[in-house]
Amino acid sequence: MTEKGDRRPLASRDRHWAKWIARWLATMSVTPNEISQLSMVFAALAGGAFLVAGQGTGWMRISFLVLAAALCQLRLLCNLFDGMVAVEGGKGAADGPFWNEFPDRVADILIFVGVGFGVGSAGLGWAVACGAVLTAYIRELGRAAGTPSDFSGPMAKQHRMATITAAAILSVPEPLWSGHNQILTAALWLIAIGTGFTAVRRGRNVVHRLKGGEPRQ
Repeated sequence: MTEKGDRRPLASRDRHWAKWIARWLATMSVTPNEISQLSMVFAALAGGAFLVAGQGTGWMRISFLVLAAALCQLRLLCNLFDGMVAVEGGKGAADGPFWNEFPDRVADILIFVGVGFGVGSAGLGWAVACGAVLTAYIRELGRAAGTPSDFSGPMAKQHRMATITAAAILSVPEPLWSGHNQILTAALWLIAIGTGFTAVRRGRNVVHRLKGGEPRQ
């Protein structure tokens, strides 16, 4: 996993409920790597739920939208607890850095491609997935070059998941105004544009830090 001083800043990490669950997980036989791997399972299920919801109607559509939103949040909880169990729980492994990053990239692809196919815009879903991977690539590129990890937005991982989760919930009453997948499609466009800005911002910050300057806001 990432070093303690180079982790994504998360307010939820300091919540009592998060610390309690992390301590409980640390006492179990589950490893941080297994928690990271579980995030891919939740992401695959979320992508599938978005696909079914986009093509469904009535209660089936509603049920799968709510399920997709919940699974996206479970994916984020895995991302929270794998690091807490590894660092605070002292269960980090030598291959932790790989499992800290790789499942996140797979999860982004599975979720956004699922949304894209669900709303009938597979290309847009793939574009968002590529943008999500690109932002992470630039962060890791900067870190490999010796600069601190840049977790800035406007569409970092938690922002992407918050946006698509909110879109799923807001899409539930969409048929009342004869809408169909408009909110999820708009969310994909928002995330696509946001990840573009995020990639440019992070890339610019890396360059300025390598030149000995401070990152621009």
